[in-house]
This record gives sequence, C-alpha cells and structure tokens, in this order.
Amino acid sequence: MRNVAVVTDSGANLPKHLKEQLDITVIPLWLRMAGTLLRDEVEISAQAFYERMRAGEGPPSTSQPSVGEFLEVYGRLAKKARGILSIHLPARLSGTLSSAQAAASQLASFPIRIIDSGSACMGQGFAVLEAARLAAKGTSLEEVASTVERMLPRIQLLAVLDTLEYIVRGGRLKVAANLMRPLLRTRVLVSLQAGQLRLLRLAHTRAKALAALMREMAARVGSAPIHVAILQADARERAARLRQEITERFQCVEVYTTGLTPVLGAHSGPGVLGVAFYPEGDKI
Repeated sequence: MRNVAVVTDSGANLPKHLKEQLDITVIPLWLRMAGTLLRDEVEISAQAFYERMRAGEGPPSTSQPSVGEFLEVYGRLAKKARGILSIHLPARLSGTLSSAQAAASQLASFPIRIIDSGSACMGQGFAVLEAARLAAKGTSLEEVASTVERMLPRIQLLAVLDTLEYIVRGGRLKVAANLMRPLLRTRVLVSLQAGQLRLLRLAHTRAKALAALMREMAARVGSAPIHVAILQADARERAARLRQEITERFQCVEVYTTGLTPVLGAHSGPGVLGVAFYPEGDKI
C-alpha cells in the first residue's frame, strides 16, 4: 500500500505517458455539445472537438464532475493508499474543487487533502507531476501537500487567444460590453496565476502577441532554469515553432507540448497558443 494517491481533473492536460508512468488518477470534466453530455477526452477527443467547433457547431457548455464521481474515485483509492492528494482547477473558474471538497467531507475518517492549483492546463499539471513524483518516493501526505503548496506561487500561465469571444461568453473573463465588439478580432495575451485570469496585452497580429508573450515570459523568469509546457488548441505547427524558440532562448529543465482538452478549448476557442512554466528554486 502506498502512502499517497494523486488525483486531478482533466483540466490538468497531462500527457498520457506521464499519467500512466506516475499512476495519476484523472477525473474527466464534462462537455455538452448538441444536447449530448460527453466526458472530456474520454468520449470526445480534442481533434474531433476542434473540427466540430470550426464547422460552426456550438456553443458548447461545460460542467464539473459530480460529488458522486469523486466519492467513487476516493473510495476506490482509499483501499490502495493511506491518503489522497487531490489537485484541481481554481475555485474562481470551476466548481470542480467544490465537488472534491464535498466528497472528501463524506469520507472524513480518511485523510484527503484538496488543493486549489490556481492554474489550468499544465500550470495545474506541473503541480500534479510534483505531487506524483514525491508520492512515488513514499513521501507522506502532509509533506507532499506542503511541497506542492509552496511551489504553486511560482507556476505561471500565459496564452495568446485568437479572440475573446469564448472566454468572455463562458464567464471566465469580464469585459465591458462596449469594448467587446472591437476586441473580437484582436489577438489577446492573458495570464493565469493564483486563480486570477488577467488580460495583459492586445495586439493586431498573432506575431505581435507571441512576441509580447516571449517578452513577458523572459521578464518573469530571468536567467533561471525553467520547467515549461507549450499549450495549443488546434495549432500544432505554430506550437512546434514556439517550442523551438523557447528551447533555444531558455534553459529548460523539462519541456512538453500538450493540446488543450475539449472542455478547456470550449472556453478558449481554437487557435490558442500558450505556455505554462515555473522557474527552478524560489524565484517568483
């Protein structure tokens, strides 16, 4: 029996080989398209989702896993581990954390720690990876949780959106109505850190927005070695170019490229390109 089982939701966007290698349990978020409920990346792939989006199908809606789904997972893992660490999307952006907390309260006799990642995609994923790597070494629940909580302020996410339409429509970012129309065709650089989604820059072209992303990233990490993941939503070729530029410009400890899941893509729209990263050491 291991000390800690690590749980997250599909918003962590973890590469499949890492989920399997580190024995991470992922609870799917839910997507509704054309009146049908689908489990994120289980009953609909990212490729199929973006094809349907570009074909004009929608608008999709999303929802968190139920308390019952968390109870089933926690109950199963309680037979295999002495404790559970569950890391999820920010409470400000999703109800997933609330479902996890409600389920944990019904299993009060079993040690379960719930952590708000303050991020999404591989911003959340990096926290999960750290937890899983520590858990694989037999680290105690309290030590794993405290280590993850200390690293969270260092994790940052920057993304270039082709349009604000999806993220505003989903209620994740507030923009004054009189500003919305002129921004629909403007590339936007946003950040997500500590659960706060912020609009950082506007640009008329994607190239200018990506240049702003690189400047912002450089300003935040300086010369520190970094862990980084390139995020893309139906933009594989541009993601490959961005990955090359980042690996040439920064000292990368580890680097991944991941595609946004359908649920995350429902709020960002297709064409998104971004980075999740954190520096080595204590630099914030």
